[in-house]
Amino acid sequence: MVQAPDRIVDVAYSSAGLKNGELEHLYGPDVHILSDPYHLSLLERLSSESTVQPIINHLVTTLYRDLVAAVVAREFPTCSVRSNTRMIAHTPLGVFVGEIVDPSTQVVCVDIARAGMLPAAVCFDAFNHVLDPAGVRQDHLIMNRVVDDAGQVVGARIFGEKTGGDVHGRVLVFPDPMGATGSSLKKAIDYYRTQAGGTPSKIIAMNLIVTPEFIQNVRAELPEVVMYAFRIDRGMSPPEVLATLPGTHPDLERGLNATQYIVPGAGGLGEVINNVFV
Repeated sequence: MVQAPDRIVDVAYSSAGLKNGELEHLYGPDVHILSDPYHLSLLERLSSESTVQPIINHLVTTLYRDLVAAVVAREFPTCSVRSNTRMIAHTPLGVFVGEIVDPSTQVVCVDIARAGMLPAAVCFDAFNHVLDPAGVRQDHLIMNRVVDDAGQVVGARIFGEKTGGDVHGRVLVFPDPMGATGSSLKKAIDYYRTQAGGTPSKIIAMNLIVTPEFIQNVRAELPEVVMYAFRIDRGMSPPEVLATLPGTHPDLERGLNATQYIVPGAGGLGEVINNVFV
């Protein structure tokens, strides 16, 4: 086991920087880091080298059930309903009147295989519970990173897809655990722009962990994307940067090592979830 070096604690992991359930940062209003001690605890266990299956899948499922609930509550349209409860048989006051998620909302949940297979399945199930299932679709993109001779990520490649048509007017959701460089997300969105047709009503990236590089790349090339995550990892940044609010020094923040893996990160979750190394 490699001994972790002592270094300054990243203020991004501190609950002191929370405001209205989100980590305070300077990345802009479309970046939501839903960091809190409970979810950081689950992520810490998920990231640990001692955690193996079946706990891996249990943790991923639990985290994505909470993440999709937050995204739906914050990003999906609502409508007013008037619905009789079981108490209507006993009193005319047994009626619920209030705002709920608009069940007519249409959504496409994209599985970016292979790390995104389980998260997409969890989100797809959640959408079917609160929306009219006739408007809920799950697409599948088989994709991998493309690297150069030095191991640097230079893009992503789609070598298989199973999709259900256009995305016009639909919420387009990408539940993919690790937001490292943004290359996979960009490739996936390029696919929908050029192959599927139509303009989605909203595009949402749902990650467990993201890096400063991911946020900056997505904001620069995909400014319409709304980002959600539980943790921002910038462990390759200088100590003085880790002591500042995330986004204070975007040019100095780093969360990727030389081969574009997230630090401290959780390793390659695509491999871990599928038990490739066990």
